[in-house]
Amino acid sequence: MKLRLSFLTALLCFSLITGWSVQATPPQKPNNQPIVFMGVGDIMLGSSFPDESGLPPNDGAEMMKEAAPVLTRADVAFGNLEGPMLEGGSSGKCGPNSRNCYAFRVPTRYGKYLKDAGIDVMSLANNHASDFGTEGMISSKKVLDGLGIAHAAETGDIAWLTIKGRKVAVIGFATNPVSYNLNDIETARRVVAETNAKADIVVVSFHGGAEGTANLHVPDKMEIYLGETRGHLRKFTHAVVDAGADLVIGHGPHVCRGMEVYKNRLIAYSLGNFATYGKFNLTAELGVTMVLEAHLDPKDGAFRGGKIHPFKQIKPGGPQVDSSNAIIPLMQSLTQADFGANGVKIATDGTLSL
Repeated sequence: MKLRLSFLTALLCFSLITGWSVQATPPQKPNNQPIVFMGVGDIMLGSSFPDESGLPPNDGAEMMKEAAPVLTRADVAFGNLEGPMLEGGSSGKCGPNSRNCYAFRVPTRYGKYLKDAGIDVMSLANNHASDFGTEGMISSKKVLDGLGIAHAAETGDIAWLTIKGRKVAVIGFATNPVSYNLNDIETARRVVAETNAKADIVVVSFHGGAEGTANLHVPDKMEIYLGETRGHLRKFTHAVVDAGADLVIGHGPHVCRGMEVYKNRLIAYSLGNFATYGKFNLTAELGVTMVLEAHLDPKDGAFRGGKIHPFKQIKPGGPQVDSSNAIIPLMQSLTQADFGANGVKIATDGTLSL
């Protein structure tokens, strides 16, 4: 203590003689810039099941190349991982005589392409993440962990990120028995409310809704597809916003759907196919897609604008910048038809506003 006081005394005398002053480091101010969220829909970069004929040229290294300049500008970039990243294993999902049944297995080395493209968090809450059972889910999470990519997967697995000094949580919902189930709205309310109590920003991802070009619109009722209950999505999304969600991102129908603003929160009901290689049907609206950019207020999570970045896929797949901007008039039409005055405003250049 005496040594410390002597040093301070000497320092004070030096400052009086020389005019030099000692200033405390000012406390860091909170970053009040909007959090820039970029979201895309389904990603399946190529499947080695049942054999490697389902893998893309150059071992997939070029698949995300055109998307990277957009995604890397985000504070948080999100996608939905359709199919586990796994080497080997076995799938009991599709029997030898199965129809309309698909199982995917993405090589673990492809995880690097997600990281290089700028992806920060992936949802594994969907109907393909468990195509190879628990082993596949564990492997996917291990690959993502090794790359520093957060994940929202099974019940209890919530992604946490720190962005501009704010705690951001991403929760994944689906209609399978592994993840939080979007058909269980009361549990969804509780989980979101509990997470909101610990986070500054809560993002909800959901894999739901009927599939295909016959299901571009969001009905105000329960959706049934191939005998499965795929969610009453308007009730679900409004419930999670009421419970504290700041942004709601949908995927699963393989087509893009309209976007609603509810209580100053953006709800994107489906971001469609984004990077899907191989067996996926990419005709008509199935091949039209986007990167959704949403700006969130760092203090309260409210929607503060954004942009649609147009992309397309041509068989056999992989996102390409779409200079024709086909997704913009499609989203304008779907949003107006389904949500009217409650739809997000979409300018001809893709700019989004309240």
